[in-house]
Amino acid sequence: MEKIKLILVDDHTLVRDGLKLLVQNDKRILVIGEASCYNELIQLLSIELPEIILMDISLPDISGIEITKIITLEYPSINVIVLSMYINEEYILESIKAGAKGYLAKNTTKVELLKAVYSVFDHGEYFGEQITKIILKSYLTQIKNPPNDNDDISKKLTRREEEILNLLLNGASNKDIANKLFISIRTVESHKNHLMNKLDVKSNIDLLKYAVKNKIIEI
Repeated sequence: MEKIKLILVDDHTLVRDGLKLLVQNDKRILVIGEASCYNELIQLLSIELPEIILMDISLPDISGIEITKIITLEYPSINVIVLSMYINEEYILESIKAGAKGYLAKNTTKVELLKAVYSVFDHGEYFGEQITKIILKSYLTQIKNPPNDNDDISKKLTRREEEILNLLLNGASNKDIANKLFISIRTVESHKNHLMNKLDVKSNIDLLKYAVKNKIIEI
């Protein structure tokens, strides 16, 4: 089984030790290093690249958000999940803009932490329910005048794409959708890529924004 290589970045040793305890017994995850600051992280990356970095925001040299931006640009194969005590709109949105693929509160459960790691590793994203609501509410405040030229979604998407869109908006994973619709995960991914291209969105968060903006769902 392929291991998900993980690096922990937090300036508190106790926090890193706690995270290691949460994930070290998982058969899919391998912690290959830990860092307390940007310089230590860069040293680790010169030795071995992880698939995922769990990133704190408050660090002594450079903020985790700035580091995320650097990692996204210079190490595109690495995915960053921000793990922070700050659950507010500013930090969440700035982290996403910097390239974070996930955002978790530090009081998250082991189950959700592992779910986030798996989801991001499988070329996705993970923003828990609480975080997603903050993102969407922020987006809603930016919408002052609804567009007058909204395309009829039924004219854009096939029936199967509409089914998959509705399931995605209800939090279903690719595997869940495949099981429900009796199709392969590869077929689900193909349909998902097609509908995202048609709607001109790049991620699940963009898809949610589109759904809110076009009144497909309400918050």
